[in-house]
Amino acid sequence: MSSREGENGIRAMLILDVIGRPAQHLVEALEKITEEMGKEKGVVIKTKNIKEPTVMKDNKEFYTTFSEIEVEVEDILYLAILMFKYMPAHIEVISPETISLSNNGWSDILSELVRRLHSYDEVARILQIEKQELLKKIQEPGGEKKTNDESSKKKTSKKK
Repeated sequence: MSSREGENGIRAMLILDVIGRPAQHLVEALEKITEEMGKEKGVVIKTKNIKEPTVMKDNKEFYTTFSEIEVEVEDILYLAILMFKYMPAHIEVISPETISLSNNGWSDILSELVRRLHSYDEVARILQIEKQELLKKIQEPGGEKKTNDESSKKKTSKKK
């Protein structure tokens, strides 16, 4: 589905939630995110409502808040991109009631999904390699980490 702003675009409500401190920083972060979202290709911010931060019940050191952002996108692909880029806690498509997609529309969305998944997979692999390298450095002489088996062997050999 493709359209111009105000002409049968896709309207959706996104809820973004944040946790952190200080409280004012959360409001500023949501303002900045909303501003960035509005600069995305094919996206128009219709309304935004940022709630006042409140102290968390479980951890009194942190605050939490959320924003409700109504967007209008030219194409369902742009809504999918918002989803991957900004990771809202909730998305509700307001209108239209029915969205039909061509094969090309589905291909665009699925290609974006696969591209993002490959990107996340690449980050995970790099982190795994870095973790292995750090573990090797920890176990090298000078920073040698002894296992329980090595410690017990040394204790046994000293007793002899």
